[in-house]
Amino acid sequence: MRIDLHTHSNVSDGTEDPEVLIGSAAAAGLDAVALTDHDSTAGWDRAMAAATALGIAFVPGMEVSCKTDTGISVHVLSYLHDPLHPGLLTEIEKSRSARLTRARRMVELMAEDFPITWELVEQHVTEGATVGRPHIADALIALGVVTTRSEAFDRILTARSPYWVNHYAPHPAHAVALIRDAGGVPVFAHPSAFTRGAVAGGAVLDEMIDAGLLGLEVEHRDNPESARVKLRTIARQRGLLMTGSSDYHGRGKPNLLGENTTSAETFEAIQALATGTPVG
Repeated sequence: MRIDLHTHSNVSDGTEDPEVLIGSAAAAGLDAVALTDHDSTAGWDRAMAAATALGIAFVPGMEVSCKTDTGISVHVLSYLHDPLHPGLLTEIEKSRSARLTRARRMVELMAEDFPITWELVEQHVTEGATVGRPHIADALIALGVVTTRSEAFDRILTARSPYWVNHYAPHPAHAVALIRDAGGVPVFAHPSAFTRGAVAGGAVLDEMIDAGLLGLEVEHRDNPESARVKLRTIARQRGLLMTGSSDYHGRGKPNLLGENTTSAETFEAIQALATGTPVG
């Protein structure tokens, strides 16, 4: 089986509708694919219907945006959780609201230097999507300020820019505990993605494991090979599952569906551990 457990639709920061993404997954020869939009499950039903029609397995998921006490960004993948679990749902809605407020403020700051408006940004946000910097980047592309999302992030949307605004996000250990409470399987996404900025250290990982972390996303293009060796060792020592994924975003990033995959044995273990929502 070819299994890709990390993709994004335009419900968050991908560029394809959920059903189009599933079609792309089938065309790429995948047997199973997870939709893991940021802080949203709004694309599940459409993706599930498309997967059923195309005869591939659909894995309901979500990528929870988190932040350590020192401000380091951490992402936790949640698989097969109950999307209506009160604790997790409340925390996700709190994060989504904070991201919206933050995005509006960043646009206000950028409007002093660029002809950008909130109305223009909204044109690039799919209904039900979690608003974020990629949508602002798309507005900047439409204005001709930049040519790609990567350029927008490097030049204008970076944490080092004068337009940066912080926002609330749960501690990763808290997110892990909520995912477990919701019957889901939490996996630490791209834990060694040094090119994205500072990464969480061993103390944070220990807290996440104590809270119920069940896996590490080892095979990911943003984890250098030397780091993958260390992650495999940690996973074996700590009894954690090891996953592999593309982190596909459609045209939003160069990542290709199926460029990294998860073993059938790990996929079966994830399904056995979950008590929230079954694979479709």
